[in-house]
Amino acid sequence: MNVLSFDPELCVGCHICEEVCSDTWFKTTDVERSRIRILDEGTGPLQAVFCVQCGECIDVCPTKALYRDRKGIVRLRKKLCVGCLSCVGFCPYGAMFYHPDYLEPFNCIVCGQCVKACPADALSIVEEATPAPTVTEQWETVVG
Repeated sequence: MNVLSFDPELCVGCHICEEVCSDTWFKTTDVERSRIRILDEGTGPLQAVFCVQCGECIDVCPTKALYRDRKGIVRLRKKLCVGCLSCVGFCPYGAMFYHPDYLEPFNCIVCGQCVKACPADALSIVEEATPAPTVTEQWETVVG
């Protein structure tokens, strides 16, 4: 499964990745609408927050709007989402984002646009082992 990877030693804090992401998905330059966030805590290297595709959010979604696509990426079925934001509050990485202009939350789906735009090569897409199925995914396999 392909996932996004971040090298804090290479990041220069230009925030171009955030701009490209929000423009790609929301047709506006607004960091609050980006699926990746670069954080400067002022105490060390910059940090990046983005979905690592762990799938923990899938189990807390009451409408089953969250699922893994055939590539293993956590996706959202907008038609099923009721905007409860359980996934936003539950995400162990703080990487399921929400903007008040939209009903549905959003996360990184490893589209690669930020990787292409990063002038410092701090972002890349890497192959990672497919994560173990969540409890919900295991159950759905059993009951069909």
